[in-house]
Amino acid sequence: MTILHNEITINAPIERVWAALSNIEELEKYDPTVLKSTAITSTISGIGAARKVDMRDGKNWFEEKCTDFKVQESLAYELTDCSFPIHALSHRYSFENIEGKVKVKQVMQYQMKFGFLGKIMDALMVKKQTGNGIKAFMEGLKSFTENT
Repeated sequence: MTILHNEITINAPIERVWAALSNIEELEKYDPTVLKSTAITSTISGIGAARKVDMRDGKNWFEEKCTDFKVQESLAYELTDCSFPIHALSHRYSFENIEGKVKVKQVMQYQMKFGFLGKIMDALMVKKQTGNGIKAFMEGLKSFTENT
């Protein structure tokens, strides 16, 4: 299993950051790799809320559901299906107020398909691509929440 740690400090109220991350249909507004995020459940926020995400590349997609929802404290999503060579993925967020700013910490864990070959693919390209995608996501979240 691969584990990636990321964090960013955002100069916006925690309420705004929380609202963006916890609403499953908001992802396309700040993640530059996402074309469309659509709710596939009747609720758009909270445990069990699920979405289908179409990637900007036009060929990849994933579905995920919310598995942890403690308002302005912690939030987690878990992959339920995808077109990527990944069969297990979760990303968890925690929030810390620091003098009017919010430090957002993300821990992502994923496991590749294809056994040993998947581990090689991860080492050669997937981990780097995923890390770059997360950095773009975090910068997009920062820009979106600071400027709305």
